Amino acid sequence: MARSKSSHRWMQRHVNDEYVKRSKREGYRSRAAYKLLELQEKDRMIKPGQVIVDLGAAPGGWSQVAHDLVGPKGKVIAFDILPMDELPGVTVIQGDFREDEALVKLDAALDGQPVDLVISDMAPNVSGVAAVDQPRAMHLCELALDFCEQRLRPGGGFVCKVFHGEGFDDWMRQVKADFGRAVTRKPKASRPKSREVYLVAGNYHS
Repeated sequence: MARSKSSHRWMQRHVNDEYVKRSKREGYRSRAAYKLLELQEKDRMIKPGQVIVDLGAAPGGWSQVAHDLVGPKGKVIAFDILPMDELPGVTVIQGDFREDEALVKLDAALDGQPVDLVISDMAPNVSGVAAVDQPRAMHLCELALDFCEQRLRPGGGFVCKVFHGEGFDDWMRQVKADFGRAVTRKPKASRPKSREVYLVAGNYHS
């Protein structure tokens, strides 16, 4: 089947994208790695020795960055419902983090350690219909925040991709109720036309 014009344009943009080229050159699994690196440069939320859970981690770009930054005394646990190639030093759990079976594996990987930081670059499969895509995106943000409320230690942090639109303001109000600090960032690596921004929150107290 021939590619549509829109998918051809997307492929051309992707191939010519400077961050795609950099990721291949520098060994990152996705261009998304540079978004987290930019956030880290600004907010310094990842520290050596931390325990980090990466939600929706495949293909692993954020987990790579997190692993490098926490160092040998830290721990990164990558969750995804999709298969993900193993990453040296990262615990990969294939499963739905809402389900008991996956959470049992998480507890085994944590081995009693508290979670210092939850990171999420999750996004839904896009249909192109805003009235469908926005609720799906916000649902994933709500799930990530629910996970924080269940697993994040007091004082911990949260980094999450979120999309401007319906549901954004209500979600942000809940985040600000749960965290002492909450800001949104638009990394340079985030495509300008995208409605995505990144929440960086700290001092969890709920």
